[in-house]
Amino acid sequence: MDKLTLLKQYFGHGGFRPGQEPLMDALLSGRDALGVMPTGAGKSVCYQLPALLLPGLTLVISPLISLMKDQVAALAQAGIPAAFLNSSLDAEAFREVYRRVRRGDCKLLYIAPERLQAEGFRRLLAELPVSLVAVDEAHCVSQWGQDFRPSYLEIAELVRSLPVRPPVGAFTATATAAVRRDIEALLELRDPLRITTGFDRPNLFFEVVRARDKDRWLRRFLAERPEQSGIVYCATRKTVDAVTASLLAQGVPAARYHAGMEDQERRQSQEGFVYDQVRVMVATNAFGMGIDKSNVSFVVHYNMPKDLESYYQEAGRAGRDGSPARCVLLYAPGDVQTAKFLITHSQETREGDSERLRRDLSRLDRMVGYCKTTGCLRAELLDYFGEIHGGRCGNCGSCTGDFVDRDITVEAQKILSAVARVEKLHPCGLGAAAVVKLLRGGRDRRTVQLGLDRLPTHGALKDVDQERVRRYIDFLLEAGYLRSDGEEYPVLRLTSRAGDVLFRGEKVLFRDRAPEAAAPAPRPAIPAAAAGAADEGLLAALKALRSRLAQEAGVPAYIVFSNASLADMAALRPLDMEEFLQVSGVGKVKAERYGEAFLKAIRDWRTGVGD
Repeated sequence: MDKLTLLKQYFGHGGFRPGQEPLMDALLSGRDALGVMPTGAGKSVCYQLPALLLPGLTLVISPLISLMKDQVAALAQAGIPAAFLNSSLDAEAFREVYRRVRRGDCKLLYIAPERLQAEGFRRLLAELPVSLVAVDEAHCVSQWGQDFRPSYLEIAELVRSLPVRPPVGAFTATATAAVRRDIEALLELRDPLRITTGFDRPNLFFEVVRARDKDRWLRRFLAERPEQSGIVYCATRKTVDAVTASLLAQGVPAARYHAGMEDQERRQSQEGFVYDQVRVMVATNAFGMGIDKSNVSFVVHYNMPKDLESYYQEAGRAGRDGSPARCVLLYAPGDVQTAKFLITHSQETREGDSERLRRDLSRLDRMVGYCKTTGCLRAELLDYFGEIHGGRCGNCGSCTGDFVDRDITVEAQKILSAVARVEKLHPCGLGAAAVVKLLRGGRDRRTVQLGLDRLPTHGALKDVDQERVRRYIDFLLEAGYLRSDGEEYPVLRLTSRAGDVLFRGEKVLFRDRAPEAAAPAPRPAIPAAAAGAADEGLLAALKALRSRLAQEAGVPAYIVFSNASLADMAALRPLDMEEFLQVSGVGKVKAERYGEAFLKAIRDWRTGVGD
């Protein structure tokens, strides 16, 4: 059977997405491959479909138990024999998987990289024809990646130990050039085919919000989307607990997830979210890779992450099925200090890894730059990952927000003059916080001790709130009128451009926006047949049916059909099985299993509306 037929039969797609087919062809021909594809772009199919065509076992190395369970459950629903080995299995279940694998009743076996160190598992592999090794979330092999797992370093040795070396496929959604080089070297890929389809997720609407009251903003945001499911990421366990308690007090069905909880409670929280029993998960980054839920409609970062890799990976949990989704980062200047504290107090830093500290602080600077930019947010992200972009995207908070160009020449002159006078008084320089206090007329002990209260610019911006003064300084830094010297304790310095504003009449225009301006809804990215055509009443009926069938099958709702498939179904309104198979994401096995139920629901809806 050819690839395209299998793709439709098992996965319900009539054609390959960008990058999929060449990656599959490379693996099927015995060549190693490295695929860098955005979340939701179909990386898993790149090794799942070859597994059906290759004669032996495909070994999939995956970082988290929850991820394995989701993948195996989805494959079972599609009629593909797969299994996993991890600590969630009891002894008898473990032995049963071994028996299935030995009998050849399993095409894909999912394991954590730590399993490679088990002698019993090594002996099992020595007995089996391993046709393919797939490494999921391959950035975990690199210390330059945000999710480094030392056990991933065992993979290359395992591949060398097999009687016949199989092709190795490595897949990740977020990898800078340095991480990609690490993946190839540490996995010992041989002349790999390299495919990078791009990092852009057009269905995601990115925005940065400077909310004075994050709790109030979050409550309003959730109230506007009562039927949607999403994730709220927080920087610390304490914040997770506080935000969860606040949401529950407001009647929002929410659960929490962080490393300080008992395993059983974490498992219950995750299952409640995956099975749509709670609609909002409040979590630290411990929840990062552990979710493969396709119907996540929003991701809110309550605090700024430490780096853009983490942010993009976590934000990418939204809209995995291609449906429109919102990714909002709630930014406050205090988030920078929290992130810096977490970096400087990490285990690696405590152990004296100065190179890692330098690298992590550099990443933090790029993250802060993203939060403060007035330019296109998508362009900022793509630029970080080395992808060429076309300027403004028209689909992010910066490109679509209600902005005005405000003339802040006078304010800029006062700020630059203050920095100049500080440099004369204290040649070593002072940081932005001290300059803000000077401009706002502060009389705290440090300001008085430094003699800043005696400068002519003391109180020059006393009627401007602290946050806005700091934003003006950030803008002057970005525009090149100021520079920041020093790493651990940066101080403000004038640049040569400052003279153009102070002495030569250059105007300074500041692109301003409302602190909590509501961004428009993201552009739809559902299948073409469904775009703008799905009846909301029919779609609601199909979602209710999906929930009931998922509950009966004991699987998450999105594993039955994704939101995008239901939208396409509601637009096409198939009347028979032949038409039902034309729906995006409907394969032969799922059609046989669920087709009649969904066709009946569509017929009942047609009858109800008089069609």
